[in-house]
Parts: sequence; C-alpha cells; structure tokens
Amino acid sequence: MNIRMQVLFFLMAIGGLLAACKGNSKEQLLDINQMKVIVWDMLKADELYTVQQVKDSTFRKQKKNLEYYENIFAYHKINRATFYNAFAYYEAHPLQMRALLDSIDQYATRERNRSFMRYGQSGNTSGKGLSADSSRKP
Repeated sequence: MNIRMQVLFFLMAIGGLLAACKGNSKEQLLDINQMKVIVWDMLKADELYTVQQVKDSTFRKQKKNLEYYENIFAYHKINRATFYNAFAYYEAHPLQMRALLDSIDQYATRERNRSFMRYGQSGNTSGKGLSADSSRKP
C-alpha cells in the first residue's frame, strides 16, 4: 500500500509540473508584436541611460536603468518575470528570436523615419532654399 501511494504521488507531481509548465508558457509568452515594442522601448531607455551617465556619473550608482525598465514594464502592463520568461523562450527558439529581431529592426526603422518626418515637417532642417542674404529684405 505504501508503494502504491508513492507511485500515485509521483504521478500526480509529474502531472502537476507538466500542467504548470504548459500553462505558464501559454499565459506568459508575449507575442512578437508585444515583444518588439517592449524591447524597442528598452533599447531607447538604455540609450538615454548611456547619454545621461556621461553627464552625471551618479546614474550608475543609482541604477536608473533598472528604474527605466520598471517604468517600461508598468507602461506595457507586464511584470519583470513575464518579460524575462518570454525573452528566455525566444532565446531558446532561434527561429522565433530571428523573427523577433527582424521585427524590431523594421519597427525601429519605421519609428526613426516617423521621427525624421516630424522634425522635417516642423521646419526647414535641410538648409535648402536658405542663403546668406535670405534674411535681408529687398
């Protein structure tokens, strides 16, 4: 009877682990469209951190980059564990990781182009049409 209970307990434990693993991967896996935006925001935060760190050396001690990450997670309504679990999944699946990285690259290109278009539309940034005498009235 004791061996039967141990085998039953073992099978229940294995079943529970399999169910838990299966549930977590489906619930916590962020799709490529979610991941690309989050990773792009994190890349921008890293760039901001790097620029600010050059100006103010206390940023490294204050760990502002981690604060930026937490703000990004809050903005996207996820937590750190969800992001890192999803990222670990993509790292373990090279084809999906490649698709994610390609998607981030395309998204970054679109965002940069939008930014340039906004800047270009707000004023003449090309320098074309301006001459040294253009400010003088005839």
